[in-house]
Amino acid sequence: MELPLVVGADGSESSLQAVDWAVDEAARHGLPLRLLYASLWERYEGSRPAFSTERPSEEVMAEHIAASCAERAERRDPEVKVSAEVLPDEAAHALVQASQEAFAVVVGCRGRGEVAGMLLGSVSLAVAARAVSPVVVVRGPERNRDGRVGRVVVAVGDSPENEAAVGFAFREARARGCALLAVRAWRRPAHEHRDSPRVVDDAGTAHEERAAIALTEALREAEREHPRVQVHRRTVQGPAHEVLLDAATDADLLVLGAQRRTGHHLCLQLGRVAHAVLHHADCPIAVVPHS
Repeated sequence: MELPLVVGADGSESSLQAVDWAVDEAARHGLPLRLLYASLWERYEGSRPAFSTERPSEEVMAEHIAASCAERAERRDPEVKVSAEVLPDEAAHALVQASQEAFAVVVGCRGRGEVAGMLLGSVSLAVAARAVSPVVVVRGPERNRDGRVGRVVVAVGDSPENEAAVGFAFREARARGCALLAVRAWRRPAHEHRDSPRVVDDAGTAHEERAAIALTEALREAEREHPRVQVHRRTVQGPAHEVLLDAATDADLLVLGAQRRTGHHLCLQLGRVAHAVLHHADCPIAVVPHS
């Protein structure tokens, strides 16, 4: 059974951008699209007279939003199979639950009712940190959202989550028929700056060479599996979040890996780099969990 692509829809401008992105993504991968609107409108039912036959206005609005988003999706690509569902639930919880049987979950960067100045909405961040499937946060200029750049970027670090993220990035590049840029940031230890200029240069060269070797190793298996994907490598000295934000400017999608914590409350390890990228990147971001 084909897992659907799930998209959170709440009627906000950001969620409509997510719906558009999700339609295009579903078409690329030949997936059904499941639109999900979640709201706790049922909590207000208790204040209504028991004999009332009127439906709660929030429920009516939720169904209208879901239907409108489904119509928008069908107009964008009639070939994509679209379903819409309204759930009486908290939005982040509903989307995290849906991620258990999803190809990926797509959300906008801000929801309806979020403060306009917020860089990333609370629901989007919660879903990105807790979902079982990959999560795509749709943000950035229209050029990047619509895939006009022709490049997928994947961040390759030292953690074991590289494998899942790299595999996802290669599949995206293949489906889009575009190039893949693999980026690895490196930094020289602070104590090395106290040495002589020649020693500093030699040490810097050694760090860069190690970064290049690690990058090649991380890509080796995926390159064998996807020989038609054009791959470029980039090792850059500097803070990882700055390096990735710079790469995101000219990307259709930035892919990050995240390690899943074990224990009673399962969640992803979204560190400072992931938070910075999710809040500031100029393109959609895919957070891919590694089990």
